[in-house]
Amino acid sequence: MFRLLTIAFGSLALSACMVGPSGRAKDAPPLEAVASVDVERYMGLWYEIARYPTSFQKDCEGTTAEYRLRDDGRVDVLNTCRFGTKDGEARSAGAVARVMDGSNGARIFVNFAPIPLPAGRGNYWIIHLDEGYQHALVGEPSGRFLWMLSRTPAVTPDVRAELYAAAVAAGYDISMLKETEQR
Repeated sequence: MFRLLTIAFGSLALSACMVGPSGRAKDAPPLEAVASVDVERYMGLWYEIARYPTSFQKDCEGTTAEYRLRDDGRVDVLNTCRFGTKDGEARSAGAVARVMDGSNGARIFVNFAPIPLPAGRGNYWIIHLDEGYQHALVGEPSGRFLWMLSRTPAVTPDVRAELYAAAVAAGYDISMLKETEQR
């Protein structure tokens, strides 16, 4: 069952990569990731605070992402969401990720497919990260994806304003964000 769920999530993620509106302004400057990320510090559990709606996260609430560094330098990823409500049935999808060469840890290619795919420039760009590694903003150049993440299930109004400001500065339309119900 887990293998089928992983394949289904991977297929949906791949189809979502091919279609969908961009949430970045057409005249936005090229997207830039943060200068550097200490990958070991980034590992662990992150709560999704808000996201751009995607087909592969339809009806997901209580969403988390957990990252674990592997001995080979790649990263195990476990994304979990609860179907329908924050208390709904948990659904998980696993992936393997690798840090893109020359990105100083800030651009990552995440592969949910059961077979390796060409990696290109990475599909997970950390575009804002606080000094304490407590909240982050993740997107990618096409503007179809944007996630606000936190180490805690909720953020303060000041942190939310900081994340919104970072998104706007990167050319993202924050009116497209969908809040994620957390515990």
